[in-house]
Amino acid sequence: MLHRQVIGIVGAGQVGMAAAYAVLQQKSASEIVLVDRDQRRAEGEAMDLMHAQGYVGRCRVRAGGYADLAAASVIMISAGVGQRPGESRLDLLNRNATVFGEIAAELDRHAPEAILLIATNPVDVLTYVMQSLSRRPARRIIGTGTMLDTTRFRTLLSEHYGCDPRSVHALIVGEHGDTEVPAWSCASIAGTPIVGNTILGHPYEGDVLQSIFERVRRAAYEIIERKGYTNWAIGLVLAHLLRTIQDDQNSLLPVSVRLDGEYGLSDVCLSLPAAIGIDGVNGLAPPPLDAAEEAALRDSARVLRASLDAIRIEPPVRA
Repeated sequence: MLHRQVIGIVGAGQVGMAAAYAVLQQKSASEIVLVDRDQRRAEGEAMDLMHAQGYVGRCRVRAGGYADLAAASVIMISAGVGQRPGESRLDLLNRNATVFGEIAAELDRHAPEAILLIATNPVDVLTYVMQSLSRRPARRIIGTGTMLDTTRFRTLLSEHYGCDPRSVHALIVGEHGDTEVPAWSCASIAGTPIVGNTILGHPYEGDVLQSIFERVRRAAYEIIERKGYTNWAIGLVLAHLLRTIQDDQNSLLPVSVRLDGEYGLSDVCLSLPAAIGIDGVNGLAPPPLDAAEEAALRDSARVLRASLDAIRIEPPVRA
């Protein structure tokens, strides 16, 4: 295991600090460096968090600049302007693309070997933007994608069937957002396909399951309406991704990656199961979708591609 490492977090807002808290609790770092435009806020968050060392073990937490990320093995990026109530993730695009241009230049200068984990929305578009702007290999730039949607999906299905969510094997693929796709055709509980079967006394009811998916798709909007932002679950997603990389698990996770011919799609980032290890993405495992799901995935890709076409991405000059 390679846990005791320097971990960077760019953006000390609600998501960044939820991730920092999870990393500290899980003892996944020897040092956490917080980088934020608001230096005093980052300093305050670092002071507050590091005072818990007496209960979780030694871990230095400090605020710094991009130069302080030179030793970081993994850098989580949650910086950017936040999602407003009622605003779609794709509406955030132009406001956050400029921010990412600045971040990419600084990270290429100071931490060119680090793996980057992208959590800022719209995550699929901004993962593509970062891959286009950074000099590091695309496999070392990973968007959190539909990992959050997938855990929401499994959690709500487990509540319906009355079982542990870890026994639910179901995926959300495509965009992390309004065009996300539930892969019902390969969803199962302990090996039993969900579609068409009675599980733990619960008969298959298509309309009920569709309503569960709609709750997943609306979840972020409903949380934001109530508290103004989402943070705890995505913080745990980032911490899980970190541990997967550190342990070189090669776990298959639904993260946002650039496609290269899968389902006939290319040059767009969206979520499919990808093997994640110490070097980043080690390959994709596209699930066997049915015709309707594949058509929905293509629609998701078209929406994301249209967003990319609406912005100007200036790639770096490569030596």
